[in-house]
Amino acid sequence: MESFSINSAKSYLGKNVNLHLKDGSVIINVQLIGIRRDDFGKSAFVEYMPYRNRGMACVPLRSVAWAEMLNLNFLQAVS
Repeated sequence: MESFSINSAKSYLGKNVNLHLKDGSVIINVQLIGIRRDDFGKSAFVEYMPYRNRGMACVPLRSVAWAEMLNLNFLQAVS
């Protein structure tokens, strides 16, 4: 399996996903907002917003193992 890279993250921009981190934790039901680099251009961060929330957070790209796409139509029908 390939590692989660900037190109992989770009394909999920604007979509709702579960972010699986390398330490085994999962950030559930977030929308990927953007990708930004630090001031020196070495580290990249994935910016996300939790579902139905206005706050934005970020996580280092290197700590994301993979992203799982969500189907919001299914989630809204169940709730």
